[in-house]
Amino acid sequence: MSFQNPVFIPGPTNIPESLRKACDMPTIDHRSPLFGQILHPARAGVRAVLKSETAEIFIFPSTGTGGWETALTNTLSAGDGVLAARNGMFSHRWIDMCQRHGLAVEVVETPWGEGLPADRYEEILAADTHHRIKAVLATHNETATGVRSDIAAVRRALDKAGHPALLFVDGVSSIGSMDFRFDEWRVDVAVTGSQKGFMLPAGLAIVGFSAKAMEATATGTLPRTFFDVHDMARGYANNAYPYTPAVGLMNGLNQACRMLLDEGLENVFARHHRIAEGVRAAVHAWGLELCAASPDLYSDTVSAIRTPEGFNATDIVTHAASKYGVAFGVGLGEVAGKVFRIGHLGSLTDVMTLSGIATAEMCMADLGLDIGLGSGVAAAQEYFRSHSATSLLAAA
Repeated sequence: MSFQNPVFIPGPTNIPESLRKACDMPTIDHRSPLFGQILHPARAGVRAVLKSETAEIFIFPSTGTGGWETALTNTLSAGDGVLAARNGMFSHRWIDMCQRHGLAVEVVETPWGEGLPADRYEEILAADTHHRIKAVLATHNETATGVRSDIAAVRRALDKAGHPALLFVDGVSSIGSMDFRFDEWRVDVAVTGSQKGFMLPAGLAIVGFSAKAMEATATGTLPRTFFDVHDMARGYANNAYPYTPAVGLMNGLNQACRMLLDEGLENVFARHHRIAEGVRAAVHAWGLELCAASPDLYSDTVSAIRTPEGFNATDIVTHAASKYGVAFGVGLGEVAGKVFRIGHLGSLTDVMTLSGIATAEMCMADLGLDIGLGSGVAAAQEYFRSHSATSLLAAA
């Protein structure tokens, strides 16, 4: 691999130089007021990125998986019912975590490439008259399949059923890149990480809790120590953590939030959509299809691209790395070997994206697929030329 080339995986994403420098800082006393000058603005920045006025923000030295565990262990008890759909690798892993914690998961099996079945959620919730289901899991953007689900529709399903279950949303590959409305959708716990839309190295689990979720922490009895939000809140009150924080990453998060907010969230979302549309134009020009079943499901952060029957899509990823020093994403789980993934989120521009499209074309041509060199690049160029950028990544 080459450190000179951008990566086209759906996380960790490319790191702007200013964020690398923000993470590279001298050691400070993490129990001093100086750390509070990093901690509290970072939490406020995350709250703004979530489009929330009131969410309690907790930032753990971990990853999105730790964020999932934070949501579960702070609010639920063994045997509690959880409703979830399995429509990709990451929804599958969250379900697996629930089961390991002794939660009773009702799984709605959903074809990989489809979105969350909000109508089916509504039916199940309406039938749960004793309210055994305590939480509904929703993966906003299924990174394995390039599918974005409608979280507002899931909220409507809860409301129409008149069900009090908590709404937990995995926004790991959406928050900071695609529109996310914590307050409007009445999300109870939102989970993300530092290494995707926030454009930082992996190492932070970032979660937002609603007032309702905070109330549930008083009755949840699943074991928790490292991920206890009450311990964390007590530390925050004293400009500290209950243990040693990742100070450099926190400083980077503070700066990342400023960058996103300075660019303007709507501009950030428009930039991701424009770049994604350029990639999709290339896929169409290649004569290939996306894993996502319909345009309303297309993700603006990652495209999972189906290759012809009998062709091992993983070969494209391996060849790109070995011959051209460029990273694409492999297919996972049920779509392993059937798709390769182009990540297009975080610190990325039209010009960078064109280099990834060109590399994918070279790989497919090298491996014998009937792909005309320049076809996808030309389609993306035409799209970018007619849909000019409204903003550039601030202070990158």
